[in-house]
Amino acid sequence: MTDVPARHGGDRIADVLQAHGVPCIYTLCGGHISPILSAARARGIRIVDVRDEATAVFAADAAARLSGLPGVAAVTAGPGITNTITALKNAQLAQSPVLLLGGAAPTALQGRGALQDIDQRPLVAPHVKRFFKLRRVRDLGPAVEEAFELARSGVPGPVFIECPVDLLYDEASIRQWYADAGGKGRSLPDRALRWYLNRHVRRMFDGSQDAASPNLRPVNTPTAGDAAIRAALAALGKAERPLAVIGSQAVVDATEADRLAAAVARLGVPVYLSGMARGLLGRDHPLQMRHQRRQALREADCVLLAGVPCDFRLDYGRHVRRSATLIAANRSARDARLNRRPDVTALGDAGRFLQALANQAPAGDSSRRDGWLAMLRARDDAR
Repeated sequence: MTDVPARHGGDRIADVLQAHGVPCIYTLCGGHISPILSAARARGIRIVDVRDEATAVFAADAAARLSGLPGVAAVTAGPGITNTITALKNAQLAQSPVLLLGGAAPTALQGRGALQDIDQRPLVAPHVKRFFKLRRVRDLGPAVEEAFELARSGVPGPVFIECPVDLLYDEASIRQWYADAGGKGRSLPDRALRWYLNRHVRRMFDGSQDAASPNLRPVNTPTAGDAAIRAALAALGKAERPLAVIGSQAVVDATEADRLAAAVARLGVPVYLSGMARGLLGRDHPLQMRHQRRQALREADCVLLAGVPCDFRLDYGRHVRRSATLIAANRSARDARLNRRPDVTALGDAGRFLQALANQAPAGDSSRRDGWLAMLRARDDAR
């Protein structure tokens, strides 16, 4: 880690970003967040300055999907935040781990008509896993650490940290700003104002002199239970016409892609890939089908949905015939049961579930499925 002495709150945030290996921050530069950007750049983190705040969050979302690590965006207060809502919602629906650092008006002036001051929580909170509203400098680093863990744990998604401008700039400048705001009047209201502002500043910087090293928190990756794995293996073992559909959630951890591809090959089940799982098996894998998915789903007697909900893309579950055994592997209980209750519900990481199936599947004669695979392949080639 580059030895850069912490001079302000932006340094505390940048230290944690550097410790987590963040390569770049996507942003549209603004005064409220300048200390974060300058500190990050001093530590070798690339600053990608775009033309619109939504673009910054879309870029962070894309980086997260490609790497499996949280993408980071930073935007200024007020309209900078409101411009990100569409991109934030997109990341939430895509279950993409994104960290959005948002500027805010000074803590003592929020709600009093400060520059670009709006109540940001009602706008942002519905679209993120958590909205952090900070009031002390010493909480900046731990909030970023927790946000990195939260963005990737359970069902991944975006996390927002509101960073008031007076927590980010250096202490001497902020103390001088509050001293000037207190004035020099000697009336009782003037002295009461100075007392209040001095107490406010003490609370903001309380504990900020204590050295704190970034803490890399473990990520909770949920895994399906043994009972679900056994039930899925039994269903696949009896199936004559099994079919799998693998979606984005199965490749949340991009580092597991090769092991996941090997697991799919060992299972020997014909498969359709969707979302970010496209490309998992390369160009010409014999198990991968690309066309006539609806017809294949209606003919299959056992369907495995790995990280794929029964939403409009599967006609709300109607593409899978009612007599088929439906296996749903998903981190989200809601998505696993969306519109169609599966026969086997495997709550946990879909990619790890497929690997567990492949590792525990008994060796057997798969030749009875050769006709099914040949029919799907011929249909696919004809298209």
